[in-house]
Amino acid sequence: MTESSRRDISWIFVLLAAYFALQVGVRLATSHSLDLDEAEQAFRSQWLAAGYGPQPPFYNWLQYTVFQFAGVSLTALSIVKNLLLFISYLLYGLTARLVLRDKALVAIATLGLLTIPQMAFEMQRDLTHTVAVFFSASIFFYGFIRSLKQPSLASYLIAGIGIGFGLLAKYNFAILPAAALIAALSDARLRLRIFDWRLALTAVVALVITLPHLFWLKDNLDFATARTLEKMTASGDASYLTQVAMGISSLALATISFAGLTVAVFAIVFGKSLRPALGSGSEWTRLLERMMLVFLAGILLLIVFGGAAGIKDRWLVPMLFILPLYFCLRIEAAGVTTDTAFRRFIPILAVIMIGVPAALYGSVATARFTGHYERLNRPYAGMLETLRKQAEPAAILAGDSLLAGNLRQDIPNVLVLSMDYPGFNPDLTSRRPLLLVWLLPQKGGSEALPPAMAQWLRTNLGVSAPQASVIDVPYVQGRGDDSYRFGYAWVNQPG
Repeated sequence: MTESSRRDISWIFVLLAAYFALQVGVRLATSHSLDLDEAEQAFRSQWLAAGYGPQPPFYNWLQYTVFQFAGVSLTALSIVKNLLLFISYLLYGLTARLVLRDKALVAIATLGLLTIPQMAFEMQRDLTHTVAVFFSASIFFYGFIRSLKQPSLASYLIAGIGIGFGLLAKYNFAILPAAALIAALSDARLRLRIFDWRLALTAVVALVITLPHLFWLKDNLDFATARTLEKMTASGDASYLTQVAMGISSLALATISFAGLTVAVFAIVFGKSLRPALGSGSEWTRLLERMMLVFLAGILLLIVFGGAAGIKDRWLVPMLFILPLYFCLRIEAAGVTTDTAFRRFIPILAVIMIGVPAALYGSVATARFTGHYERLNRPYAGMLETLRKQAEPAAILAGDSLLAGNLRQDIPNVLVLSMDYPGFNPDLTSRRPLLLVWLLPQKGGSEALPPAMAQWLRTNLGVSAPQASVIDVPYVQGRGDDSYRFGYAWVNQPG
């Protein structure tokens, strides 16, 4: 690859760097409050562990490390996420450059990731562990393709790092390297790259990376998998055939949700030339087809034999993220000219790159006109500021992790516990005053101390339930006098 050729696609990465920097700015401007996954990271950054529950710990470890240097803040959360996304797109572009000759198709394949709603919108809106999966999949995919095309110690090492990170990101990531292995073994030419001594390096690196968590998983398998299995198998009292039908239909809907917009964009961009292009192929398209088929077959096995009834579209990220590259490989194999297509693609890309940040900001900002509130409109910081005028808490017990993470962001030097995460339960005997905070139903419902909190106080501190109070705080970007209600109580408040 000549210096001139590198310059030909360098603009892609400059554009992406600017876009993800914009996303950081938009997130900071939207709201100081944290959403579910962000709050989880802030809350669980109080301790370092080999495992935290139903999600593997890669993102937690990474965010914990960043917080140690930068402090707990929305800025640190947003930069980590968008840096991971930028690196993922960068690696995807480098992979596309390995197998595509047409620079326009390299650009369309790389930027085509933004046509996938789960990756362009949902990952920005809240997801963290799915971002880690995409990051890991991009590392593995680059190492895998490079090992097949330009094998070296480095390429096998990169693939091993991707596998290790991926297994620490989400357990379903395991289907991706398994699909890649089976797909490569079924091709006589590519099989030589699998039966290569350097593959041992891939396995060793992946094992070393995952080993600390594997030891934890051995003793906590039920804790780690129960919630995910509950989500997957939530079919009620349905019969076996009904459960299978539910699973297959949810898989079909998830696939359409994931790929539908991308297919539509490619149809608009390439017009009539797309249909004949889908009949062309190369060794790379055949490899990716086999990978996708093995991946989907694995999910079908989970449905038929594992009782899975509800497949989420984001669970398809470890495999179907290759779709834009797959389409571009087919288009290049058909010899389709790309000048006109590229010109059509640019305005669509512009709409997405402007529309996604605008939609994310608007979903919160428009509440002042509509009165429709998102979680990011909740005034956690305002509530804590008001309560700290009454007393400075030595520790906080929150009703759930969303509330706990938001409080942790604004008072990082104080222990924050959550009722929905009993795994973190330090001794609070000598920490007074203790602040109890919980979310109140916004329409009716009891304003008393939740029974579970009262029981926790009796069991862990041997104290009776304190008097509960209510605080109303104006929404972030709220309409008129609209406010959000929190319940709170103090244990051993001074004065």
